[in-house]
Amino acid sequence: MRTSHDLRWPKLTGSPVLDSIHPVIERSRDVQTDINKIVEVASWMAYEELPIPDYALPFGIGTGDVHETIDFILTTACIDTAFTDFSNHIKFQADYAGRNWSDSDALFACMKRAIDKGIPILEGAFLAKVTRAEMETLFAGNIELPMLDEKREILHQVGAVLARQYGGRFHNFVKSCSPRLYDNGNGLVDRLVSEFPRFRDVSHYDGHTVKFYKLPQLAIWFLYTTLRKTGTFHLEDLETMSAFADYIVPVALRLLGITGYSPELENAINTYQMIPRDSSWEVEIRAHCIYASALLAEEINQLRPRDQQIIIPQIDARLWTHYHTTWWPHHLTKTIMY
Repeated sequence: MRTSHDLRWPKLTGSPVLDSIHPVIERSRDVQTDINKIVEVASWMAYEELPIPDYALPFGIGTGDVHETIDFILTTACIDTAFTDFSNHIKFQADYAGRNWSDSDALFACMKRAIDKGIPILEGAFLAKVTRAEMETLFAGNIELPMLDEKREILHQVGAVLARQYGGRFHNFVKSCSPRLYDNGNGLVDRLVSEFPRFRDVSHYDGHTVKFYKLPQLAIWFLYTTLRKTGTFHLEDLETMSAFADYIVPVALRLLGITGYSPELENAINTYQMIPRDSSWEVEIRAHCIYASALLAEEINQLRPRDQQIIIPQIDARLWTHYHTTWWPHHLTKTIMY
């Protein structure tokens, strides 16, 4: 078996995320990527459709005012994390519009429920001062929304920035950015990371800084996929986007045999042990998620015609869609970053 240690890092897009994970891939002790398995999986996945998903936000969001769509997606992205109770492993669910919603869809449902009631949940001034009691009511579900206090603190920080600098709304922030992810500090991801601490998804590994940027990239991906057919949101460097290193995509890669874990790490995950944020285990899992997804996309593109080339988030979407409801355990890390 050839592993990631045997392959020279391919020059893919030169994005800050992909460039930053090299030291982790080269020095990993508990996670490996099987290059032969990537070739094998690509040999059949290349012939799937692998579309850019048409994310249809529920409840009519995205079909009306473009400013409200941007505000909804980016405000929700700030707290789009940690939906499983870390002690009993029950997923957050909420009822809305005659249906029961789970995971991030339950968060969207709660946000839309608040909007329907006239609560200014997309306004910076409201977010900056929202109380815990209000949060409990806004996000009422089958269990308390995991990490509720941390999410309230996030909304306070984000709301204060929006109120102070952007007229209280995220669409004004987007308008002030370059239509790129990265643009010498003025791109959308550049500025989400620099101006909003909650998006500063960075870890350290053996003295190296590793940039994951899961939520800032995912937020812009949602904007793009929701609005791309309307012509109201343009992105000039979509090819620089990486996979969104979370809980689920690593499970997909592991079950496909593309990644492998040491017996110690495998046992820790399968017995629901907490894996600390920024630990070598957590950083290696996330870095190999990004690495393997990038290599899989590259291998698939070698097999597809020129007019059907894909980008990395299409691989992420394929893996997440097929595995987000699997019973196979994912690693448990208490974090606001994914």
